[in-house]
Amino acid sequence: MKPVAIFRHAPTEGPGYLATFLSEHDIPWQLIKIDAGALVPGDVESYSGLVFMGGPMSVNDNLPWIPKITKLIQLSIAKNIPVLGHCLGGQLMSKSLGGTIKANTVKEIGWGEVTISNNPIARDWFGATTKTFLSFHWHGETFTIPPGATPILSSAYCENQAFAMGPHLGMQCHVEMTSAMIKSWCDVGARELAASTSPSVQAVNQIQHQLEQRVSALNRIAATLYNRWIKGLRA
Repeated sequence: MKPVAIFRHAPTEGPGYLATFLSEHDIPWQLIKIDAGALVPGDVESYSGLVFMGGPMSVNDNLPWIPKITKLIQLSIAKNIPVLGHCLGGQLMSKSLGGTIKANTVKEIGWGEVTISNNPIARDWFGATTKTFLSFHWHGETFTIPPGATPILSSAYCENQAFAMGPHLGMQCHVEMTSAMIKSWCDVGARELAASTSPSVQAVNQIQHQLEQRVSALNRIAATLYNRWIKGLRA
């Protein structure tokens, strides 16, 4: 099988649990470190799927690699090669498909419940029984649901938490988290957390409370989504 291309946009925002999942399923993957100066590929034929991780920048920033990635996403979707986006990655997907990205009403940082939409496409991705789950969040912007896509996830602080379109999945929340990643983000973002008084932003001790149990439960949700996503991978 051709490898899955995983695009990293910041050193601390790697594939996390997704890398573990792919390796456990004997699916090869290649990390493309945009943050380290790696070039955006000009075509998608070398890959079975494309994955875009998070990052502190905005999709609306004037960065040279953003229009190249949006074109790559458009090409991949046109060729029915599955695309998967996490947070910034979901925003890149929305923009590529004609959606818009703007400031969310509040920053959403920490653990928060998300609700699975009551539609057949959401059930196809999450299964018939799960209605809500505790996800991890760290974002200040949000995407609109692009034309042709279906909303499948929402939260109290952010209406559009995920959308699906055929084999493609774009998410605002972070289902890829590991305990080590969360601790690292808390260290890097300590000032941001300490400066906030919003109920939508949790303190470090709240974020790291029962961390292993929460991450383990989130990994199980992520595995359900990733299992659905890899069904569309190209050989």
